[in-house]
Amino acid sequence: MGRLSRAQLQEHNRAKVLAAATREFAERGFRDAKIDAIAERAELTRGAVYSNFPGKRALYFTVLADLAERAPPPPDPEPGLTPREALGALARAWLARLPMTTDEPNGMARIGVDLMPEILADERIRRPFAQLVKLDAILLGLALERLRPPATPGGRLVRVAEAALTTLHGASRLAAAAPGFTDPFTVVGACERLAGLDLDDRWPYTPWIPRARPADEAWSPPQVLDAVRGEPARLTGDGGDGVVAILGLHRLEAAEEAVRAAPPGAAITAVLVTGDPGELAPLARLAVADLCGPLRQAFPPSAWPRLQVVFDDSGALAAAAGVLAVSDATEAAVRIEGGRIVVRADGRGACHTAASTPGEAVAGEAGPAAPPRPSAPVPRR
Repeated sequence: MGRLSRAQLQEHNRAKVLAAATREFAERGFRDAKIDAIAERAELTRGAVYSNFPGKRALYFTVLADLAERAPPPPDPEPGLTPREALGALARAWLARLPMTTDEPNGMARIGVDLMPEILADERIRRPFAQLVKLDAILLGLALERLRPPATPGGRLVRVAEAALTTLHGASRLAAAAPGFTDPFTVVGACERLAGLDLDDRWPYTPWIPRARPADEAWSPPQVLDAVRGEPARLTGDGGDGVVAILGLHRLEAAEEAVRAAPPGAAITAVLVTGDPGELAPLARLAVADLCGPLRQAFPPSAWPRLQVVFDDSGALAAAAGVLAVSDATEAAVRIEGGRIVVRADGRGACHTAASTPGEAVAGEAGPAAPPRPSAPVPRR
């Protein structure tokens, strides 16, 4: 075997650290796990662990995110064809991962028992997590809406999704804290019945709408993965025209503004960025995978939400959209038409503005074409 390059060696060591950390967290729990023990298991130095992960909690979130993204589907999953059936299928797929139904020693259900205490212990973690759960509810609500018969009166189903996720997250916590208390069949039945509730869920929201700025710039995004579908995101070519929203982890609910305001058929992509990629980026991966694995099993592909979700830890996609500095408060959006950026908006309400403003609406204001923005390294605030 030839000598590994520096990048290959770093990736090799990172994989060894993750494998060792998985065993350490499974055997000792998060609180009692030690970085020195993880380094010893990986046959590396303590410094090698810290060169890949900024701390134990970042490593813990990464282990859980990897487990969630690699979780195998339950045998013979059957997607639901109505909101009631889909919520039941989602609940069954969700509950199949809990300790009451699996004895896997190194699985996410057992390693993840310390996740919620870590989130509760730090406001800097709680606020992004609240927005990540909100994003999950938006994704689930959009999927439920696509399963309604065409003649059904319109209405938002995000509140139903919020109720379902409240039930399922509660079942997860009780399965760890009070084994045997949660009856899976009761939880599934409760989730199915939520589909029939009228929670008076409408979309009257009128955001503060910033002024759209005309643009005429090249659009050359890097290849990235859509975490909702588990496949390459559609950002160029056929099906790529639409809205790309760059959202910090404090502004994720703004993605719904783009979905509601965009014309039918437009691609909507939420690009998740953060000022703390070492710790918060794996938490984002974990939260989205926690929902989207069961969602893909419970809903037919035709009902998957049209919102794409992309993780942009390096800031490369944000830079391609001309957003060169990101933080957890970032909200910026561009509209893509014909493979070019034609509209820009920044600040609160940017998603609504970019989605509702076609390029020709501001074309007369554009003046000379703006030069493409450089793909520079992305500073963090």
